[in-house]
Amino acid sequence: MSTRARILEVAARLVAESPDGDISTRAVCEAAQVGAPALYRHFGDKEGLLSAVVDHGFDAYLATKRERGETSDPVEDLRNGWDSHVEFALRNPNLYRLMNSPAMRTPPAAALESHRILTRDLERAAEQGKLRVAPELAAQMIMSATTGIALMLVSRPTTFSDAGVSARLRDAVHAAVFIPDASAVETVDAEVPSVASRLGALLRRSHGSGLSTAESALMTEWLDRVSNAER
Repeated sequence: MSTRARILEVAARLVAESPDGDISTRAVCEAAQVGAPALYRHFGDKEGLLSAVVDHGFDAYLATKRERGETSDPVEDLRNGWDSHVEFALRNPNLYRLMNSPAMRTPPAAALESHRILTRDLERAAEQGKLRVAPELAAQMIMSATTGIALMLVSRPTTFSDAGVSARLRDAVHAAVFIPDASAVETVDAEVPSVASRLGALLRRSHGSGLSTAESALMTEWLDRVSNAER
């Protein structure tokens, strides 16, 4: 095992075992039997080490998302994605708190990849006319809600003792983001934002459909405004 891998493995174990998820570089060096210069050479500083620990811990979780086959129903994929996200947080509370800590000035790569996967599924939903708002806004709504409930469940288990609250919040947020049945739209006012969201998603996928770069950017901006307008 390389020195870097040994340091990372030891740091991940100490994070998991820590009462509050915090660790010292000194403790890591002692447990890994390396000097401080070796740790800083491989990770730069403590934040770099912790960011690497998060990415290391989330790699297996993200691998399941990278490799899963996409079904024909992106909404169901997103329901399952919410549940697996919360389940991972409950199994790895210290790691999850660390990933979302304000002290992490640079978001770990795992967090950015997770957001990209979420947005991709939402773009699929928009292409099918199932999204009420633009994919980017929907991703922000879902990610903030998922992260919020997961953090409450792992950080305040006494107050948030009912794990079923996650499913209730998921359904409430999804009701605000998705159209259950595109054929059930009854009014023009309700239909326009969904159509705009779908056109925006299709325009992004087709790389402009003959429009210039500037025209495509302007059209996308207009469609997003219509999609995200308060109703």
